[in-house]
Parts: sequence; C-alpha cells; structure tokens
Amino acid sequence: MMKSTMIKTTTALATVFAVFTTALPAADANAADILVKCEKRSDRSKVSVDGNNMVPGNYVAKIISGTNTRKSAPKATTGDEIEFDFDSDAGDVAAGATRIKRSFIQGTVTGQLINEKGFTVAQTTRTCSTK
Repeated sequence: MMKSTMIKTTTALATVFAVFTTALPAADANAADILVKCEKRSDRSKVSVDGNNMVPGNYVAKIISGTNTRKSAPKATTGDEIEFDFDSDAGDVAAGATRIKRSFIQGTVTGQLINEKGFTVAQTTRTCSTK
C-alpha cells in the first residue's frame, strides 16, 4: 500500500512540475521590457524610464541612485507602452517631469516599473552619461 501511495504522489508531483515548466515560457513571453536613460550634468540630473510590452493599466516608476529614491505619480499605459521623466530642470518639471535634485544621480540609476498591486514588473540599472 505504501509503494502504491508513493507512486501516486510521485506521478502527481511530476504532472504538477510538467505543467509549471510548460507555463513558464508563456509567462516570459509577456514580460515587460524596460529602458532607463540617464544624464548627469554639473547643474542637472535627468532620467527617463520607458516600458514596452506592458499589460494595460496604471504604473508608477521608481528610480534609485545611491541613497536617493524618487517615485512618479501613477500613469496609465498607452497601448502597451508607458513613459516617465524625472528632471531637475524647472522647464521639464513644468512640462510634466517628476522633480528630482540636481545632485540626484550618483553614477548609476536603477529604474523600476511598479504595477497597481505594488509588484515590480520590470527593473534595470544603467550607468549614466556625464556631460
């Protein structure tokens, strides 16, 4: 009886594992893509976080550089894309960018796209250009 139970358990686990591994490539095919661009000048910090292949909905972008962190306001996707700008330039802030300090960028910036449930759906780190 124990041998029969063990075989049934092993067969059930193998089936669950097969279903799980078969489903993984489909989930990866729908993964969001993220592009982070950043530029540091003596008087300015500028970061953009763009997402492609996004599930429609509202997202927040979060940027991290050294000990500096800043989140955007929530924004809705347009098709499967979304774009966020962060800037220390008053003109760009007036045009809709999220304000950051001139000294925000500390060499690299990590950008994250966070969905309405609070899950990070895409993340990447970029070394910033200096001008």
